[in-house]
Amino acid sequence: MIVAAVLVLLAVAIFLRSKAPPETARLLPESDGILFINLKPIRAFLHKDLKPPARVPEYQQFVDATGIDWEQDLDQVAIGLHRMPNPDGPNGPVAYSMVLEVKLNGSRLNTWLEGHATSRETYAGHTVYSIASQGRTVRIAQIGYDMLAVSNFPEPEKIHAMIDRHRTAALPFSGSTLLSHHYHDVPLLAVAWGVGQIGLPFSESGAISIFGFKLPLQDGATIIASATPALPLAGAVKLRVEEIAPTEQDAASQSAALATLVTLARGFASPLGDNAENNALRQVLKTAEVTQHHDRVVVTASLSPAALTSMAQGPPDAQAPATAPPPNASK
Repeated sequence: MIVAAVLVLLAVAIFLRSKAPPETARLLPESDGILFINLKPIRAFLHKDLKPPARVPEYQQFVDATGIDWEQDLDQVAIGLHRMPNPDGPNGPVAYSMVLEVKLNGSRLNTWLEGHATSRETYAGHTVYSIASQGRTVRIAQIGYDMLAVSNFPEPEKIHAMIDRHRTAALPFSGSTLLSHHYHDVPLLAVAWGVGQIGLPFSESGAISIFGFKLPLQDGATIIASATPALPLAGAVKLRVEEIAPTEQDAASQSAALATLVTLARGFASPLGDNAENNALRQVLKTAEVTQHHDRVVVTASLSPAALTSMAQGPPDAQAPATAPPPNASK
């Protein structure tokens, strides 16, 4: 009976963990929006068709010093978006907190951070390094053998919160309020998703712009967006964006406005030049569908593997230089 009880508890624990958000997302502090990308399946899917990017000297020096190549070693990234009270202030409209799951050599990375940090502090047994970057202070701490916490929030409270959350990482449903309220809306097999006010990085003068089109959504709208591989895995990638409107009437109005915008965008995109980005945009618009479910507006579309690979590869003669990490959190 004892063995049976242990097996039942183990099975329940495994089931709960399967339903839980990724650990990198659970470690994020309270935020206005969350973005998550699982690079393992994306890299496996695109690896054979991608060329390694050209490396600028600064990035090559970082790789040589730390042994970390973000192109190959970064497996997951979760980003928390923090709206700044003064968008014209020195910190800009949005600050970021990130948790990175990456293959790293802690001693070599710490040596590099020691050489570049303007200051450092010890919090809960972890060293937090502060690095100046484009007028902001970026704080970095290694919180696990394969995990880094990064934040350019003006105060240290966000990176302190990530360190504190790491102590309870084993709890399957720990995490921020935003994650607990909306993660259940994310499709099960999504390799990239966002919840909350994820329009913040794309907002301009209170409107959200994607591919140059202004969407009839406010930058403070609650949105659940995702990219999920279709089954079988050789199929298209399903794109889904869901907005939670204040009322059903608002949802109906925005649904009609989005449907009209999609129709107009198809006409605008038709004469665009023949390149990877424009072809992908035309494919997304061609397959886009707008529906309303009570107070929610849902937009779905699909992208073929060929178009996705072409976008990731870029133009045949492109040699995009890699930038020196840690990933720029100062924009």
